[in-house]
Amino acid sequence: MQICNLSEQRVLIVPGLYGSEAAHWQSRWQRLYPSFERVDQDDPATPDLEVWTERFLQVLRRSTRPTFVAAHSFGALTTINAAAQGAPNLVGALLVAPADPDKFGLTEVLRVRSLAAPSLVVGSLSDPWMTSERARMWAGIWGADFLSAGDLGHINAESGIGDWPLGLSLLGKMVAEAQSIFQNHIRT
Repeated sequence: MQICNLSEQRVLIVPGLYGSEAAHWQSRWQRLYPSFERVDQDDPATPDLEVWTERFLQVLRRSTRPTFVAAHSFGALTTINAAAQGAPNLVGALLVAPADPDKFGLTEVLRVRSLAAPSLVVGSLSDPWMTSERARMWAGIWGADFLSAGDLGHINAESGIGDWPLGLSLLGKMVAEAQSIFQNHIRT
């Protein structure tokens, strides 16, 4: 597998409810990779799927470059909803500790959503927002791979994971695999 330079990729950071504070891995990644863009919501305390999805799509459309997403919690649900609406240029999604759609009355809306782009749901054995079993189930519904990150709570700042090197590695692997697929497609 080839090594990729994440600084050269278009990566959207999609926070969950209340945004991601400075100690959150998403904010830390933006400090490590200043080229990463953030999808900020006007009201990050109000989980309105359609409003959040529209903002996500606005940011995504600012460029025609192939785009990878690193989403957390309600941001993961937003990414899934946007992808189901034909999000342009979305080539990969890392969906970390997605919130359970049931908690927001979105089960029926998100049950029929399947991601066209390669995606990975990363769950935790102790996530209060969605059990690992349900995260695995939803990953299957969404056509995503699933990985349990172990006992990390909601995989946020309180998890004590700092820059979360495992997550960066997973994102890097996703980018490298997409590049490999693209290069093989060009050769054929």
